[in-house]
Amino acid sequence: MKGVLTLVPTPIDDRHPLNPVAKGLLEQAVANQDIICVEEAKEGRRRWLRFGLPREAIEEFHLYNEHTRKDNKIEELVSYLKKGKNIFLMSDCGLPAFCDPGQLLVDRCHELKIKVTSTPFDNSIALAVALCGFPHDRFIFEGFIPVDSKLRTQAVKRISHQSEVSVIMDTPYRMKKLIDELAESNPHRMAFIGIELNQEDEKLVRGSLKSLSEKLQKEKKEFVMVIGPKK
Repeated sequence: MKGVLTLVPTPIDDRHPLNPVAKGLLEQAVANQDIICVEEAKEGRRRWLRFGLPREAIEEFHLYNEHTRKDNKIEELVSYLKKGKNIFLMSDCGLPAFCDPGQLLVDRCHELKIKVTSTPFDNSIALAVALCGFPHDRFIFEGFIPVDSKLRTQAVKRISHQSEVSVIMDTPYRMKKLIDELAESNPHRMAFIGIELNQEDEKLVRGSLKSLSEKLQKEKKEFVMVIGPKK
């Protein structure tokens, strides 16, 4: 049974408390001796204590940042996940893996079919980009795809072939239609779909547009789609 990688967004300021759900999960993680990753030791410890989290966990922190990721840290963490250890990834502030070194760890987890999720975060667009694992130094938010047939066909063709990462939204009952349209235009392009993000029935699926079309035949739920970079 593989472990789970959980992203833990934290406040971007020094005034607001940690989300109660995230705090409860981290307290349980300490009790379970799960792995806690922070970006920098000093800042990670300071904020950890400010959030009122167990002091005894500090000495067991793992450092994951732009420097340690180059020292085989990703494969070290992946080895723990393969053995069933859960990992909680925090950055100094904000959303881990969003324009952040955590992107490479998330990407590796998707490659190995290791579950990735997040504690509550109130922006579905940024959360989907963080959870997709695709490199996204630059991405385009396309918003909702046009309903008009001609405009929709033009948008789908353009998006499926442009180089940048694209973030798309549409209504739940058009999810399958959107996937099929994109797959018809560029079946081998990689994509990610985050369904019911932060909900109990959250579902994250990544693969070629053709494979997503085959896997998500009957889904009619809230979603955000991220089209991966063109290779």
